[in-house]
Amino acid sequence: MSHVSGYDAVSNLLTLVITTSPTPSAPATELLSGVLESFAAHCDVLLQCCVIVVFDTYEQVTTTSRLKKGHVTPETAEKYDSYKDNVKKLFLETFVKDGAVETPLKVTTDEAEYGSPGSPLLATPVPFTLSSTEDGRVKFIEAQGRRLGFGLGVRSALRAVQTPYVWIHQHDWRLIYDIPVASLLGVMQASKDDESKPIKYICLPSGRRSSYATSEQVVPYPELRKVSVALTGTYAPTLTAAAAAAAAAADDDDDLPAVPLTPIFFWHDKPHVASTAHYLERVFPTRLAMMRGAFIEDTMGQKARNQMKEGQWRRWATWQYNPDEGMSSCLRHLHGRTWRGEEEEDRRRNLAVLKGMDTRSSRDSSASASENGVCDPSLALIL
Repeated sequence: MSHVSGYDAVSNLLTLVITTSPTPSAPATELLSGVLESFAAHCDVLLQCCVIVVFDTYEQVTTTSRLKKGHVTPETAEKYDSYKDNVKKLFLETFVKDGAVETPLKVTTDEAEYGSPGSPLLATPVPFTLSSTEDGRVKFIEAQGRRLGFGLGVRSALRAVQTPYVWIHQHDWRLIYDIPVASLLGVMQASKDDESKPIKYICLPSGRRSSYATSEQVVPYPELRKVSVALTGTYAPTLTAAAAAAAAAADDDDDLPAVPLTPIFFWHDKPHVASTAHYLERVFPTRLAMMRGAFIEDTMGQKARNQMKEGQWRRWATWQYNPDEGMSSCLRHLHGRTWRGEEEEDRRRNLAVLKGMDTRSSRDSSASASENGVCDPSLALIL
């Protein structure tokens, strides 16, 4: 994306939501600074969008860390407040136009409801704070006292989004491939009035496969196979009237490139672009849809796939960006529950290599001694 009108169009259409939580690399922000660097390298228009950072918290302090369940060690708990302060500084420096770190934030309180309202003891809403810059460009959501979980964290952010589309991004995924986000938004807009090919959600691929459409995730299921065969292809985006007018005013005749897409039969948590209204309507239709601490792909993702197998894919309208017919991955997963920073990860990899060399050397020595023992007559006599 080189033209100004494209930047303006994307930033008016899309809000970036980044979720984070306690991680072994805290209080360092290397995990998230790496994410922002990957945006700058592969989709720099994201740095011009409004952003909401969701800070989840931990459930309890224990001797053994189990971060997926919200269990942290005393050391991780002690460092988390400093981590949040450091992340706020990072995002204000990156997204506030004048780079003012001391930007005043307006703070309000809210709560995330869930479960049956008839069981208040079992489903007490989770309180959180919402801090925002004056222009609303940067917002921070912080769970207070109790853990939200990824699902409720995303829903809380979606309710604060003012744009028709949202980019959801967990803190341990980095882009490794150029993402034509303007074109992705363009094809989503172009499909608004096309009930036969609705595009409401586009997931980024994290692995390479020759064809998702002919994979074991699709072929055994007639309804999925039928949709894949009919709809996998290249789609042309359209500009909104406002964006087209801006392009004309800037003498910008560049058309947005078409994008390869394939239907995907799941709602993943990994980085994706989606319609804000569709997200709230399908994934969070009621307070019963998402329990505290739950992940979307473990709950509504499974429900969505089951309905798709029954022929209801268009109800969910989920797609995957499909560059090079599936042979190019767009993401690198750093596994934030165990990741401790590039330097520490390099040290551990080097140590593993050395241990592997020692093990192989030991095996080779043992094998050599064994062979010598069998071949040496004097040793045979001793035995």
